[in-house]
Amino acid sequence: MRVLQVCAEIFPLLKTGGLADVAGALPPALRARGHEVRVLLPGFDAILAGLEDAVIVCDLYPPAGLSWGAGRARLLYGRLSAADVEAYVIDAPGFYARPGGPYADAHQQAYGDNHLRFGLLGWVAAELAQGMDPYWSPAVLHAHDWHAGLAPVYLRAAQQARHQHLAGSVFTVHNLAYQGCFAANHFAELGLPAQFWGVEGVEFHGQLGFMKGGLYHADRLTTVSPTYAAEIQGPEQGCGLDGLLRTRAVDLSGILNGVDDAVWNPATDALLPATYDTADLSGKAPCKAELQRELGLAVDPDRPIACIVSRLTEQKGLHLVLQALPGLVAQGWQFAMLGSGDAWMEAAFRDAAAAQPTAIAVRIGYDERFAHRLIAGSDAILVPSRFEPCGLTQLYGLKYGTLPIVRRVGGLADTVVDTQLDTIDTVATGVVFDAFSAAALLAATARATALHRRPADWATVRSRAMQQGFGWADAAQQYEALYLQVQG
Repeated sequence: MRVLQVCAEIFPLLKTGGLADVAGALPPALRARGHEVRVLLPGFDAILAGLEDAVIVCDLYPPAGLSWGAGRARLLYGRLSAADVEAYVIDAPGFYARPGGPYADAHQQAYGDNHLRFGLLGWVAAELAQGMDPYWSPAVLHAHDWHAGLAPVYLRAAQQARHQHLAGSVFTVHNLAYQGCFAANHFAELGLPAQFWGVEGVEFHGQLGFMKGGLYHADRLTTVSPTYAAEIQGPEQGCGLDGLLRTRAVDLSGILNGVDDAVWNPATDALLPATYDTADLSGKAPCKAELQRELGLAVDPDRPIACIVSRLTEQKGLHLVLQALPGLVAQGWQFAMLGSGDAWMEAAFRDAAAAQPTAIAVRIGYDERFAHRLIAGSDAILVPSRFEPCGLTQLYGLKYGTLPIVRRVGGLADTVVDTQLDTIDTVATGVVFDAFSAAALLAATARATALHRRPADWATVRSRAMQQGFGWADAAQQYEALYLQVQG
């Protein structure tokens, strides 16, 4: 099948979260199953810099009613070798050549024209399904998150106008909390037929909703874990869209994200001071010692390290970690963190590290290379999220023998099996807790401490964790089954 994946970022060229990892890993996994996959991306500087052998497909001119007012715009086609994928890139400097991030400026203020910047992404996707490139058109359009939410909407409008099925559409929700909502008056700038405004369209509580549009008009809906697919059909995690999702329950499925073995594999990871695998774990000890030295922690092979790689937000439960830190250190743990986010949280973690520099180390920011060393050198990884669509860091922890300590929610519940006395030798892969509280987190780390003091049991659980098969082959097979149902 010919599949067009529509997204706003892709690893390793541009990444703000797990969406980029999925966008980078899924196309090669589908190609391995015999499918022809191309991606469509906005022309951010990092994307254009990575585009090789680029040719101009066509200039882009807005149809009647669609207003972007951003000067020159054209569609390029080439190869993103770093991501190992063929790509269409929208070269529209007035929209995408900006000094801030892809969605917000340097002050974290969302760009005021995001509805146009990402409306253009959706419109071009639908145009490709109608033959914009005379040499290639997709049978399936796979849109990711709110940035691509209008792709199924524009496609539906085109199919209604032409009275024909042009391509199937799949819309994947990576995080329902980020919905792409804008003032209602912006609907008139998008060039969509008037009937697409309203409850049976892109209107969401009086606003223009990109996520809502994708959920309503795509042929099939997916999210990134089975448990999260069930959770978002309820009011607690449905973010106001649970009613719509319940009506589309038959079209909604949860497909777990995978781990890209070419990027995350302790046996071949060139970013580590030493490699290791389940047959020979001797390399993990030097990874730990080097991490302790690098971060200024006390170099002690017997003292366990708990790490975090995360956005610093309350959704990720990081305020619980702040509350639990004194107790965690008292239990005998060292703590190391990489992340950025809420300013008050960044400051609080910095203060904690300054107060106990041999026990607590904090790096604010994003550093992909250091993330590999941090996870490989640690003994456990904490993921105490309030909600978690899938989670990737716990999967990296499993792969690297760094036991996940997670809350039983979303994809965390689907990927980590709790360690109890009667499960150590059979299914356990980490430590799981239920309540969203610092006390519950500390009780979980206390159980992990007890396990760590029994080296044979710790080794058993760690070995099983490393053998878990969360690769992309299974996910690609499940997406393939969906594509077969909807293909044009």
